[in-house]
Amino acid sequence: MSILRIVCSPRGRASESYRLSQRIVDRIVDAAEGARPIVRDFNANALLHVDLDYAAALSSPQDPPDDRLDRGALRQSAELIQSLRDASHVVIATPMHNFTVPSSLKAWIDHVVRVRHTFRITSEGKLGNLAGRPVYVAISSGGEFCGDGAQRQPDFLTPYLKHVLGTIGLPDVTFFSVQGTARGPVALAAARAQAEAEIAAHDFGVRVLAA
Repeated sequence: MSILRIVCSPRGRASESYRLSQRIVDRIVDAAEGARPIVRDFNANALLHVDLDYAAALSSPQDPPDDRLDRGALRQSAELIQSLRDASHVVIATPMHNFTVPSSLKAWIDHVVRVRHTFRITSEGKLGNLAGRPVYVAISSGGEFCGDGAQRQPDFLTPYLKHVLGTIGLPDVTFFSVQGTARGPVALAAARAQAEAEIAAHDFGVRVLAA
């Protein structure tokens, strides 16, 4: 068992999303019944955006020659896709920035959502190439995006991640969130308690979907 954790906050391990993701990782480990999963953290903030060779490859009917695949963003993309293939579980620790994913997470997505590698185009649309495995998303947000209150903000993060990960063959996505982190320590403590109760109630048993 191998857990791939994508760390997206510029605050890294000091972030609220990382703290929440650790609760998720702990529950996955507990559900492993004695196995010792390998946890691999990847700092998405270190990623460069895709480059010209990558853009040219995506717009071409086939991949470029091997000597061009082993450089720049194409090489980084291949490494990130392989780490995704190797993981039995994926945990994404991310803040919500301006109602959606931060640029660090978008950069990771742009590297791993790659035609002919993680998805293919068919007469029925885009179909994922990855074998399914559970994905857990730990979200921190200064405001609140759930509920019906007047202060509820738009949420473009969860539907986007659900769709884009499903495109590459990962439809099993579960979200946990700590919301209202900017509203003081009392609100933060209540939001943490609610998120941890939801994590405690969730079944983290191993489930791998067919490709």
